Amino acid sequence: MASRFKFWLAVILAIGFLFFCDAYLGEYSLGIVNNIAIFITLAISYNLINGVTGQFSLEPNGFVAVGAYVAAILLLNADSKLYQFDAAEPSNIILAIYTSNFILAMFISGVCATLLALLLAMPVFRVRGDYLAIVTLGFGFIIQLLAVNFPAFTNGSIGLNEVMRVDSNGGGLSRFTNIFYSGGLAIFATIVILNLVYSKFGRAMKAVRDDEDAAIAMGINTFATKTTAFCVSAFFEGMGGALLVGLLGSVSPDQFTFMFTFLLLIIIVLGGLGSTTGAIIGTVLVIGGSEWLRFLDEPMNIFGYQTEAYPGLRMVVFSLVLIFVMLFARKGIMGQMELGDLFRGRRK
Repeated sequence: MASRFKFWLAVILAIGFLFFCDAYLGEYSLGIVNNIAIFITLAISYNLINGVTGQFSLEPNGFVAVGAYVAAILLLNADSKLYQFDAAEPSNIILAIYTSNFILAMFISGVCATLLALLLAMPVFRVRGDYLAIVTLGFGFIIQLLAVNFPAFTNGSIGLNEVMRVDSNGGGLSRFTNIFYSGGLAIFATIVILNLVYSKFGRAMKAVRDDEDAAIAMGINTFATKTTAFCVSAFFEGMGGALLVGLLGSVSPDQFTFMFTFLLLIIIVLGGLGSTTGAIIGTVLVIGGSEWLRFLDEPMNIFGYQTEAYPGLRMVVFSLVLIFVMLFARKGIMGQMELGDLFRGRRK
């Protein structure tokens, strides 16, 4: 009972933090917090399949790209599509679909990513380990190539721009994504994933991670378990992609290279594979830290000595910090523990 009270207290505090950010943070700081919130959703969903279920998957860039493109196509009206599509004439299907409801576009993006995950599950989970990583890595490359080579649906390598909300009062443009959408989804995804992890089904996921052959011998349907984790992960990654395009106002194939997946992999390994709390901490450190250290790229006055600008210095310092953390925390910051386990002083 006490642990449930603490959990919901944390949720209420997180919601209060969103209102605080909206009221007191400037545009630049609010943009950083928005980005952190989006990557929290992506990191904890990726951690579900990679850390909790133990499937070395390298697919997030593909599902996030699907979510981003679906959302962009839905949110652009027919006139905007006709104006933007330079690589080829837009398909009649692309012209016909439109909604101004961002929440609906987010949900459809998540559903499309989930359906794709369901189709991929059959061939993907015929292999394990490094072979699984190669198969899912190939999927990410395929999605990127499809986005480039089907210009009638995606506008090719040019991508889609000006995915903005039209203000009916002043006629201006504003971003679809705000702190309540990005932070709200991060909170909702955390609640769903933590409840899933601590359920009977979550214990089956951990059994698959620890020893899949033993899980099969115990009667666990490992294919159904992995497929469910894969689909839940894809759903939130697709919605995260919609939030990204709503924040940036544009989408292109170059945004979703393997480096996007690699960034998420750094986050969950740094936080601790299998720990949702660790994924959240890792996101704040990696996404927030790379922005907060930006001053290192600029000229500085150190005890009266004026230094030159060194572009990229922040990434050198940031990389050294990551190396230092991983040297002294081999299983990540949280290991496989959650925040509640840490307070109770017990390991999972």
